[in-house]
Amino acid sequence: MTPLQNMWFSFFGIFLMFASAGLTVLAQKLPSFWRGLLLLVAFIFLIIAGLIVFVVVFRGPTAE
Repeated sequence: MTPLQNMWFSFFGIFLMFASAGLTVLAQKLPSFWRGLLLLVAFIFLIIAGLIVFVVVFRGPTAE
């Protein structure tokens, strides 16, 4: 993976973290069923973002 691809991959992980936080805030204003569904989606986003960060960090610096 090139350094540019690595950068975009990490940006996608950061976006998923922000989306997870936004969905969590939005879920507090909804009825029970929708709250649970949005919180589940937010949790899945957070898990995927964590895996992306893990891969990017432990892959180390990319020298070309």
